[in-house]
Amino acid sequence: MSDFVPDYSAAAFDDLGDLHLSDASETPMRAGAFELNDEEKMERISAHFSEIMQILGLDLTDDSLRGTPRRVAKMYVQEIFRGLNPKNKPKITTFENKYHYRRMLVERNIPVQSTCEHHFQPIFGVAHVAYIPNGRVIGLSKLNRIVDYYARRPQVQERLTVQIAEELRRMLHTEDVAVYIDARHMCVQARGVEHHGASTITAEYSGKFLNEETKREFLMAIHSRQPD
Repeated sequence: MSDFVPDYSAAAFDDLGDLHLSDASETPMRAGAFELNDEEKMERISAHFSEIMQILGLDLTDDSLRGTPRRVAKMYVQEIFRGLNPKNKPKITTFENKYHYRRMLVERNIPVQSTCEHHFQPIFGVAHVAYIPNGRVIGLSKLNRIVDYYARRPQVQERLTVQIAEELRRMLHTEDVAVYIDARHMCVQARGVEHHGASTITAEYSGKFLNEETKREFLMAIHSRQPD
């Protein structure tokens, strides 16, 4: 019989959050997550955020603060966390590869704006994605939309990287996919160690991108000098 006793203390959970651990590629969602519509969610979030502001000692009768709870609620539901709702998933159509293009296609420097799920602090960076067509291709802007959809939810960067790669594999019916994200976390820069120059790099490779030569070609492409 094991003598291990789980540590459920607040300090233990703080430590886990600082490690940025995640145990699955799916975003953790409770049952019944979509029972409320957007307006109902905003109404409840607004009420709870009003209480948070009052606990902090802020005066909600002040003209500058009066509308803040509603603004925060709208921002959460319709903007920075809109990727939680499957209804907001971009409509993606693939096309027959009539050009018979067989080399890798790279879309680099896709803006990433996400939120750390451990401290609800912003994450800013760029994503580089690539795939090798297997009979189907996708419009370039759709790659950006896929990245943005999965970024617009509470995240850890590792999970975000995997989710984008999994979606590309599903849509394009190919294992030949690469995703590389370089991002700055405000939970590192604005709190804790407060290291402003730090960034985090994560990558996911599958199919032909596991080949060192193909991977090297991808990395050279994303790090090459931008045209003027």
